[in-house]
Amino acid sequence: MAQATRRRGRRARAVLAVVAAVAFGVAGCDAGGGQEPGAAASRTPPPRPTPLWDTRPGSVAAVGDSITRGFDACAVLTDCPEVSWATGDSEEVDSLAVRLLGRAGAAGRSWNYAETGARMEDLPEQMARAVRRRPELVAVMAGANDACRESVSAMTPVAEFRADFEAALRTLREALPKAQVYVASLPDLKRLWSQGRTNALGKQIWKLGICPSMLGDADAMDTAAVERRAAVQQRVEDYNEVLREVCAEDRRCRTDDGAVYAYRFGTAQLSRWDWFHPSVEGQAELAEIAYRTVTAPGP
Repeated sequence: MAQATRRRGRRARAVLAVVAAVAFGVAGCDAGGGQEPGAAASRTPPPRPTPLWDTRPGSVAAVGDSITRGFDACAVLTDCPEVSWATGDSEEVDSLAVRLLGRAGAAGRSWNYAETGARMEDLPEQMARAVRRRPELVAVMAGANDACRESVSAMTPVAEFRADFEAALRTLREALPKAQVYVASLPDLKRLWSQGRTNALGKQIWKLGICPSMLGDADAMDTAAVERRAAVQQRVEDYNEVLREVCAEDRRCRTDDGAVYAYRFGTAQLSRWDWFHPSVEGQAELAEIAYRTVTAPGP
């Protein structure tokens, strides 16, 4: 009898042990799926945030003025878009679009809406045309013609320049909120004058009306001429500051941080017809600056 009682006691204790083990296991699963709390999370890396700036956009549209049209790079007083720094297909230039998309890709996924003679007030309309293509990147170089007027007094006021640039970006953002924007600074017009005035043929072409506010009376060094050129130069610097400030308010906009303005164009980088617009070599330099900016790592 006593032996049977002891066997029943051992069986009872065994049952209790099993019940306790099951209960502990259930509690452990409830607490962390059978693992210590946080163990799974520590092995799974958090998702990486998608960067705001894509260094490899899949399509490019260009807006702006004669520089982006390749004016006077191939022939006198003629557009030459095939050597455009932004979208041209010339092997000598290796444009921004070609560098980003490859030559075949650029042929089908890049568009040039720049116009020779355009000013900043024309940019909203150009942008409206560009957004119909739904580009992933819009390249902008505009403003030189706002300073290159028949006189200093005719230059676009800085406030109007700002309002027109803001309107162009609004046009883009309303249609394509995630499109990226590359904005080139205006070149140093006074340096272009100082380089080009060494060529007699170039100065004759200037008399046809190329940037008269800066290039008019190219050899004059009297007080009035010096002050006129200084006023144009100051306006260019003011425009560049506007481009920086407005672009900085848009998370998907990058400027070249003044790289085009700072670039020291020499005679080799200037058109051999007007000694003012970029030559093919000058266009290649602009393409390099743009590509370096667009592909720079960032947020």
